[in-house]
Amino acid sequence: MMIETNGVELCVETFGAAADPAVLLVHGACASMLWWEAELCERIAAAGRFVIRFDNRDTGRSVSYPAGRPGYSLRDMAADAIGVLDALGVGRAHLVGRSMAGAIVTTAALEHPDRVASLTLVSTTTGAADLPPMSAGFLRHVGAGGPDPADPAAVVDHIVGLMRAYSGESPYHDENAVRLIAERDVARTRDFAACLTNHFAIELDAPAGLGDIAVPTLVVHGELDPVFPLPHGQALRDAIPGATLLIMDKAGHELPPPVWDLVVPALVAHTAATGR
Repeated sequence: MMIETNGVELCVETFGAAADPAVLLVHGACASMLWWEAELCERIAAAGRFVIRFDNRDTGRSVSYPAGRPGYSLRDMAADAIGVLDALGVGRAHLVGRSMAGAIVTTAALEHPDRVASLTLVSTTTGAADLPPMSAGFLRHVGAGGPDPADPAAVVDHIVGLMRAYSGESPYHDENAVRLIAERDVARTRDFAACLTNHFAIELDAPAGLGDIAVPTLVVHGELDPVFPLPHGQALRDAIPGATLLIMDKAGHELPPPVWDLVVPALVAHTAATGR
């Protein structure tokens, strides 16, 4: 469905019963809601959660801006998350942020504490300068340049390669499954030139103060993450009062199906308190 919030149009999809505790899934840079796989959403919903996923600005069917000139900041993206809840009549929700969206949902928790019941932070970081850098293999891939955004096949190949790089040394990369999602993603995205660039050009105006987060927080991190190596997840756990860390064995910067049997029950347990 399409909604209007904060003066922009966003595409939203829900799974499960609206009376159940709400879990809002927010993805990271350049990723539409399709990268929260429908099967994963259905598994969470089957455990008694009202699951919400949406396209961030400049992804999927949501509002798009000229490439290289996004008209919004990270704080606006946090406000969008709260706006999605408003549009669906959800008072409080459990927020799950992945990669860059870790900053989006922590910003939402700091600025709208009455709306956030808990946080789950997947494959993300505190951003501290003394943490380990991205792997050399990942940096080689992202340094190779992007595709012609006007060539859908080239964009699909680029996404498949990027997801392989995100997996690092993990055995869980499934190229066929990734390609199917990438093909759907490219077909439904308004402007892939904007999608590939704009999230890296926004103002990162997230407030400081992870120590001020006062909601239950679960940190989920891949053992083999090449983007934010495991010490990033450990540092995030240590920075947020009372946070706990769930390590996904053999996983990279991803949430692949082989770890769902670990992550879904942990998320369900973490969100056991009502989120409405």
